[in-house]
Formats: sequence, C-alpha cells, structure tokens
Amino acid sequence: MKLPKRGVRVACVAILVASAIALAVSATSGAGRAAAHAMTPAVGTSPHAKLLGVVDGVKPNVHFSCQDTAGCYDPTQMRKAYGFDQLDVDGTGRTIVIVDAFQSPTIQQDLSLFDSVFGLPAGNLNIIAPDGLTPFDANDDNQVGWSGEITLDVEWAHAIAPGATIDLVLAKSNQDADILSATKYAVDNNLGDVISQSFGEGEICMDPALLDAQHALFRQATAKGITLLASSGDQGSAQPTCDGKDFFKSASTPASDPNVTGVGGTRLVADSAGNYQSESVWNEFSTFGAAGGGGFSTVYGTPAYQQRLHLASRGVPDVAYNAAIIGGVLAVWSVPLGQPAFFRFGGTSAGSPQWAGLVADADQLKGGRIGLLNNRLYGWASSATLESRLFHDVTTGDNAFGSIDGFDAVSGWDAATGVGSPKANTLVPMLAG
Repeated sequence: MKLPKRGVRVACVAILVASAIALAVSATSGAGRAAAHAMTPAVGTSPHAKLLGVVDGVKPNVHFSCQDTAGCYDPTQMRKAYGFDQLDVDGTGRTIVIVDAFQSPTIQQDLSLFDSVFGLPAGNLNIIAPDGLTPFDANDDNQVGWSGEITLDVEWAHAIAPGATIDLVLAKSNQDADILSATKYAVDNNLGDVISQSFGEGEICMDPALLDAQHALFRQATAKGITLLASSGDQGSAQPTCDGKDFFKSASTPASDPNVTGVGGTRLVADSAGNYQSESVWNEFSTFGAAGGGGFSTVYGTPAYQQRLHLASRGVPDVAYNAAIIGGVLAVWSVPLGQPAFFRFGGTSAGSPQWAGLVADADQLKGGRIGLLNNRLYGWASSATLESRLFHDVTTGDNAFGSIDGFDAVSGWDAATGVGSPKANTLVPMLAG
C-alpha cells in the first residue's frame, strides 16, 4: 500500500476479514448459511472482504497498491472502466431503493467518509424500516454480515449515481417473509425508480406461496415503471442446499424472476487510470470458493425476451458487472473493528447496486422511468452492431463450482455473464431513448 503525501493515514493490515472477525452467512460454507427460507447476501462475506487499513485521521485522498495491479478499484477507476465518466448525468432527481436486512449502525458516517476520501458529493441517504428497526447485535455474525452488504450496496450505488437519493429499506430479518414485506412497502409506496436486491437463495428453497407473492409483487412494480435488479449469486452454477449443508445446481431467486434483471459476475481488468482492458467470467473457486451465479430456472418458463435464444426455461443472468475479489471495490466499513476501516469487497452484490446507479442516470437523462430493462437489452443484443456498441461481450471463462458443472462464456448471451457488462457512455443514452 502506498499513500500520497497528504492522505488518509492508514494502519496497513493485510489480513482476511475471516481472521479478524467471524463474518456472517458465509457464501462459501454451508455451515455458515442462515436457516432455510432465508435470503443470503451476495456480498460474499467471509472471505470475500479483505481488510486493507484502519483509518487514522480524516483527510481526502487515499491510494492502495492493489489499485495499480487490477487488484482493487476506487470509484474513479470503476467509472472510467465502464464509461460513466463520459456521461453528463449523475442520477439527480431520481431515487434508488436498496432492500437489505437488519441494519448497519454506522452507514451514515461510513458513507460520509467514503465520499470525503474519494471526492464524491455528499450522499442523500434515507433509512426506512417499515416493520421496525432490529436493534443491532455486534455479536450476531448474521447481522454483521448484512451490515457489510449494506455498506457495499449504499456506497457503490452512490458512486455510480452520486446525485441520486438512496432509500435504504431494511427488513427486520433476512427471512423470506420479512424481506418480501420490506420490498412490498417500497413498491406499494412507490418509493423509487429502481430497486436493487443483492441477495438470493435457490429457487426451491423459497416457500412456493412466498415465491408466488414475490412474483405478483414484481409484476406490480414493473407496471409502475420500477426497474428491478438482483445479484445472481456467488456460488457459480450452484446454490446452497436448503438445509445449508451442501450445494446443488440451481438458479437464484429473486434474480431468476422474469420481471427482474439478473446481474452476474465478471473479473474486470483495468489499468491504474481505470482504462478498460478485458473481462472474463468471475471464477475464484480455487482461491476463495466463489464464482458468478448463473443457470436456468426450474420455476419460470422462457420469457418472451429470451425466446430467440431457444432456451428451455428462464436463463440468468441477463447482464454482468465486475464481482471479483482480487479486483474488488474499495469501501469504508466501521462495524467489524468498531472504527472506520477500508475494505476490498467482492461478490455479485457489487453489480446490482452499480447497475441501479446506471438506471438512475438513464432515468435522469430521460426525465422519467425507463422501467423493465430486459426487453430492450435482449433486443439490442440480437444485433451484432448494437451489441458491440452497448456491451462488453464476455467470452472467456466459466462459472463451474467445484464438482458442479458450470456454463461457459460464449459470444452473445450465456448463463455466466448474460449479454455482457455495460458500456455506460452508449447504453445510458440508448436506455433514455
């Protein structure tokens, strides 16, 4: 790690979070999974977050050595890589809804420090707990893990659309019924233009009645012009079994719902200035036991927008975004150590809130909601000329998960990276019409 002459003073600590604290709901260990019928955060908790340094003083500018080796990215680098720096919009006048569970008692101060360090305008964050705010228990690994999810979601939605309002809607727990209740509040009250959901579970692990209710709610949201996004998961082509003891081949809900744009994972390689160089399927199974989610639904048939692909059922993801752990994003998170610290986060959780920021930018440019993305995304991807203008088509790698076969990246859509990652400088104007 290297610091500029005038920067945040950081006590360098190069250890995995897992060795510093017991993190929550491990996406790589069935033993750490929450009870059945509960959503798991796709932040990829232990060991998907790495402690880089503890903040000792608050001054602008900080630099880590991993930023020079495509090992981590700050907001300026990420915005450059995907073309956001070429846009004249920042989400002003639009609202991003982020649904999460429990709470992070330090999110306001963490966001403020994140903004100060990385030169972003102050965020406009509202915290809403429609069913009551669960008191935070720092000894509850599940709650600590969700606080990390909240950190990543809020800070990186803000990084891509710094002018947008963020409504953080918190469920009282990560049980399916509680998360559905929080999402219903957001939809019924028309809180925002786009909803980001960085969590999931195997489709068969969600109670069928709740799955039906969720699908009906998503139809209502789409009818209101609300864009729905969800991370595709961090176990490649697999999901934890419903008892949390093993893994099985499965798509993840809510990403698999036809009304949702599922966001898969890539490994982005950009230079120290953020110039895009390449992307491949995110698969760090051999190192971290993690990979970008994707596969085929056993609940939903092939939606109209995927008919030309001749799939047997709904395929996910629809799009992709950087999710690598070695290549993760920098964030400020105070909960684990009881003081502000910089972490590098990986997981498909990084993609959903950043795509939500992209949508907020497009909504601002349009002066209204762009609504469901999938019909247009797949229509444009069917044209080779438009596809190359709007997306980075990822054609390298696969999302196999250990002994569970995965799906290869190929030209065009695939069940590892969808139609690809965004070229925001051209995609946002197209979405705005």
